[in-house]
Amino acid sequence: MSCKAILLVFLFGLFSVNAQQNDSITKIDSTSHQLKFNYKQLIIPSVLIGYGVIGIGNDQLLSFNHQIKSEVTEDIDEKITIDDFSQYAPAASVYALNAFGVKGKNNMRDRSVIFVTSYVIMASTVLGLKSIVHEERPDGSSNNSFPSGHTATAFMGAEFLYQEYKDKSIWYGIAGYAVATGTGLFRIYNNRHWLTDVAAGAGIGILSTKIAYWINPYITKKLFKSSAENKSTSMIMPFYNGQQYGLGFAKIF
Repeated sequence: MSCKAILLVFLFGLFSVNAQQNDSITKIDSTSHQLKFNYKQLIIPSVLIGYGVIGIGNDQLLSFNHQIKSEVTEDIDEKITIDDFSQYAPAASVYALNAFGVKGKNNMRDRSVIFVTSYVIMASTVLGLKSIVHEERPDGSSNNSFPSGHTATAFMGAEFLYQEYKDKSIWYGIAGYAVATGTGLFRIYNNRHWLTDVAAGAGIGILSTKIAYWINPYITKKLFKSSAENKSTSMIMPFYNGQQYGLGFAKIF
């Protein structure tokens, strides 16, 4: 793979992790543990999404995309499908850590509502853009390349992991973003996405989770009339893995 491509995607992830530290400037409600809106939090995802969108019609970025494709096609021996699983790892880690006794910022109910909200925002945005843009994949298999759904899912989970555990240790967020960056790299390595697809997917994933945290107090107020923690709630979660659509059922206690 092109060294430039590896460096750019790595910088996307590293830039995102470092920039998330600016969230400490924002005030956190000690009772609801929700992320307060700060326009500075829009910078990173906006830059990533902007790079991807501009790349659709920019000759230089398109040329760079094709240069990376040529080098990947030349060097690749066989595909490594770890990205089909790594995309879910950051979000799954939030629940795994909680299961092992490492408590996050929010309780199970609020955390799950945030996760479902961010997934719905991310999936709707990704599927909507795929149906509008109709960009051909590098391997020519289909015309739904932009943006990368795998990368969006991974970075959505990485931001989710960061927000839930940043008060415990910054290394949780770094680990999550490292996995998300690796997912984006493998999407390029497997000749399934252009660099611009991966950049836009990363931005969409991060922004989706931030929006979910910002609007969670409103959603929680509407969904849960009672503040009783032991009241169970059921919800339907949409599912999309890049090829298949589905619905999942979740019951929160």
